[in-house]
Amino acid sequence: MTLHHVRRTLSKQCMVFLVIALFGWGSLGIVTAPAQSGGRPRTVTQPPTGSAEQEFPSPNAGRSTPPNVRRGSPLDIAQVIERFTENESLLLREFANYIYRQEVRMQTIGFDDRPTGEFYRLSEVSFTESGQRREEVKRFPPSTLQGLQITPADLEDFGTTKPFAITRENAPLYNIEYVTRERLDELDTYVFDVRPKRVPKFEQGGKRFFAGRVWVDTQDLMVVKTAGRTLPEDRNNKFPRFESYRENIDGRFWFPTYVYADDTLEFPNQSIRIRLEIRYTNYRRFQTDVKVLD
Repeated sequence: MTLHHVRRTLSKQCMVFLVIALFGWGSLGIVTAPAQSGGRPRTVTQPPTGSAEQEFPSPNAGRSTPPNVRRGSPLDIAQVIERFTENESLLLREFANYIYRQEVRMQTIGFDDRPTGEFYRLSEVSFTESGQRREEVKRFPPSTLQGLQITPADLEDFGTTKPFAITRENAPLYNIEYVTRERLDELDTYVFDVRPKRVPKFEQGGKRFFAGRVWVDTQDLMVVKTAGRTLPEDRNNKFPRFESYRENIDGRFWFPTYVYADDTLEFPNQSIRIRLEIRYTNYRRFQTDVKVLD
């Protein structure tokens, strides 16, 4: 995000993992998201601070263990990373086969904790009769944001956000480090810190990277929560810290349903606090032949 007098670019990764996406940042508290179509219900809280665990559990717990896999061994960690990054690639492809509603609300916040301006956009992402993906805008009043400006490029980002950053193809660009095992209400998760190995200089339209933390469900080996920010930045382009929550859709896929950010963007001569919410609802499957790894 940039100041009003500088052309502002808000990357698609930022908007989702805001993208999207990715912890202890902002005043989110508790988010409850009942699963769709018979999926497991979820109530996700912010992670407790200071948690730690020495032993890394085997992803094969409860199953027959391959003879070359030992509980707590480095191979266990490598296997989990391989599985969840592979599933991120599969989810990215499957996500393109779903119809959904996307609601984006961004506000600038004053000193009294009240909104001073707002950007709002409600759209339906679907397909044409020929199978081409399209976005139909349902509601889009004029923006009243204070100090920030939304450009046509930003509007395209809102409609084509991709929340699956740590795919098999992108994984070699990141350092992925196991942190602990953590309980998110009824979900057991493996927690990983994720950092890009190299952060390039900021360029308009350049490649974006995620830096933060991911929570991986121990049963499905899919990411269920992310928190962090997107990089790179420069003095006039800042991106907020965010949290992104996923829900089990159709009993198979963990797709994003809620993204939240409440952060202050520090520019050279001005600080602007923003609050962002993105909601994904009414998922319906169009078509797919993707197979998800167990």
